[in-house]
Amino acid sequence: MIRHALLAGAAALAIAAMPSTSIHAHEVSAETMTAPEYPATRAGDVIDTLFGQQVADPYRWLENDVRVDSEVAEWVEAQNAVTDAFLANLPGREQLKARITELTDYERFGLPYEKGGRYFYSRNDGLQNQSVLYVRDGLDGEARVLIDPNDWSDDDATALAGWSPTEDGSKLLYAIQDGGSDWRTVKVLDVMTGEVMDDTVEWVKFSGLDWAKDGSGFYYSRFPATGEGETFQALNKNHTVYFHRLGTPQSADVKVYETPDNPDLNHFAGVSDDGKYVIVTSSSGTDDRYEVSLIDRESGETRVIVPGFEHAYSYVGNRGDRFFFTTNDGAPLKKVVATDISADELEWTTIIPEAEETLGGVSLAGGHLIASYLRDAKSMIQVFDTDGAKVREVALPGIGSAGGFGGEFDKSETFYSFSSYNRPGTVYRYDIATGESSVWAQPEVDFDPEDFVVEQRFYQSKDGTRVPLFLVRSKAVADSGKAAPTLLYGYGGFNISLTPGFSASRLAWLEAGGAYAVANLRGGGEYGKAWHDGGRLNNKQNVFDDFIGAGEYLIAEGVTPAGGLAIQGGSNGGLLVGAVVNQRPDLFAAGNAAVGVMDMLRFDRFTAGRYWVDDYGYPSKEADFNVLRAYSPYHNIKSGTAYPALLVTTADTDDRVVPGHSFKYIAALQAADLGDHPQLIRIETRAGHGSGKPTDKAIEEAADILAFLGSFTGLDMTSLDD
Repeated sequence: MIRHALLAGAAALAIAAMPSTSIHAHEVSAETMTAPEYPATRAGDVIDTLFGQQVADPYRWLENDVRVDSEVAEWVEAQNAVTDAFLANLPGREQLKARITELTDYERFGLPYEKGGRYFYSRNDGLQNQSVLYVRDGLDGEARVLIDPNDWSDDDATALAGWSPTEDGSKLLYAIQDGGSDWRTVKVLDVMTGEVMDDTVEWVKFSGLDWAKDGSGFYYSRFPATGEGETFQALNKNHTVYFHRLGTPQSADVKVYETPDNPDLNHFAGVSDDGKYVIVTSSSGTDDRYEVSLIDRESGETRVIVPGFEHAYSYVGNRGDRFFFTTNDGAPLKKVVATDISADELEWTTIIPEAEETLGGVSLAGGHLIASYLRDAKSMIQVFDTDGAKVREVALPGIGSAGGFGGEFDKSETFYSFSSYNRPGTVYRYDIATGESSVWAQPEVDFDPEDFVVEQRFYQSKDGTRVPLFLVRSKAVADSGKAAPTLLYGYGGFNISLTPGFSASRLAWLEAGGAYAVANLRGGGEYGKAWHDGGRLNNKQNVFDDFIGAGEYLIAEGVTPAGGLAIQGGSNGGLLVGAVVNQRPDLFAAGNAAVGVMDMLRFDRFTAGRYWVDDYGYPSKEADFNVLRAYSPYHNIKSGTAYPALLVTTADTDDRVVPGHSFKYIAALQAADLGDHPQLIRIETRAGHGSGKPTDKAIEEAADILAFLGSFTGLDMTSLDD
């Protein structure tokens, strides 16, 4: 353990040599929230000459793996000691943690998935660190535990990361995630006996898991094993699809699809509805530009049906030789098309034309196509027949997000979930034939959803672009007309849409009298390809302008007072926070940059970072370099300027955005003259980019972050005692 354990030998001596305030508690109060004395951080003399510019990188040594480099481990321990002491003394922190715990303690269900008359679903009784997988024989059968990940490790940081039953429901394929890493270990369970079989597959990452229809084995994608000490940092290349036959060792697995001449490609494999084909979708990065291949399972013949990596083509399902896909080819907001794969020359026919709303997922179930749209970042679900005639729109409870609608073509039953900022996920059973929804599982919560108001507003960005924003407040705060400390969240990248969803921790923020806002920035997928393109590559500054515009709007409209605005974002959103704080430090009172991409000149050198060039560009190309250098958070800190209070959060096992990004960034912040507000980093152990995090760790982290943000925006967390 790194976070709370003393390090032996040279590490302990190095920490002991630092100023005592670096490792002992620093008293803080509501009146004195000044920065503590930071641990000493060695500044190296690394200077790169890039396209005629000299770029200093004094903290490059902090890129080294904390598990391997003792100096980095010492630094982590020292930083956490200072941060832990500061956070522990924040006013209202304990009340906030207690209330988040109460709000989290409700029964949560995943969507049921039926195979062979058995229904598989996840359930968490409230405060279980990991959700448990259950199975029922028949929808109303007695539930029994199938997999309980809470028994897998002492710290509950080992999670069930995905699962797939055979067609007859007799076997279950499942993936294990340890310590938050993206790596997966795959195993097989006998559903009747609960016995874990001998089949084990390692080095799986960014993979689907799909059975052959006869249950003889399964398809998966993996990377080659890494060298010693490289598991969490080495670039991921040579993604390959394999078939594992039950009862055989992994060494006997058959390569199904690989591209050794192009090792940068990723390959995602699934089995067609009729079981005759393996559908391999290949990508070169994060853009929706795919090549799709069909592999005949009997003959092994491979046929490329979508060549060229020019457009998005995503398999929906098939009825015989008629294959349905969604695509943005000639339809920036996407449409549904079909083709007859028995033809020598494929012709694509539009089934559901492009609409005014953005098309997301589509399923082929109950003899129909069920299409999920985004209407101004809110869910809209429509049902069509297989010739594209609209049957109906599914009635949803309000502003929120709906997901699910999977199923079998010849069965009318499907399930979906609906949630919003004031409503935890409710699971509904939907009869596709009649259009009737019925509640299958609804949580009982420790608050009244009607006490909170969810609005959607629109504001103008710097260049006049109309940007949507969700605003959530308690009715009492909304009706008062008074400004309230506000937490503004954003992402703005990779064609990812931010839609309404429930968070117990943010509800506690609302109960304390705060407001919560989510800006749907360019770079996301809310309005299709044009919206995404408007916020990436040399348009990335639009994302920052949109977020700054949201903050200015909230102040101008009296939602939040000047000096009462906090911002938060994770991953690409962490980059967002770092960039806008550099550009407008005067606008924000506090910020949380979580697991962020902070060094835009070296992001492509670690793990999955090479994929992100589709959104960010290539640091090795001069035109892209100039854009990246201009906003890179690590390289644009304005010493001599008063900065807001910042809490950077990351984790030691984050092998998506390696923690070196956050380490280097906070070291540069602490070395600069940024005024009296603290610039701190919280580094979690046995955790990664976010998925698989135990409930208790998630509650602790949320309490720390929101107490920190609330303390600098004037939100009284002690009021949660009332």
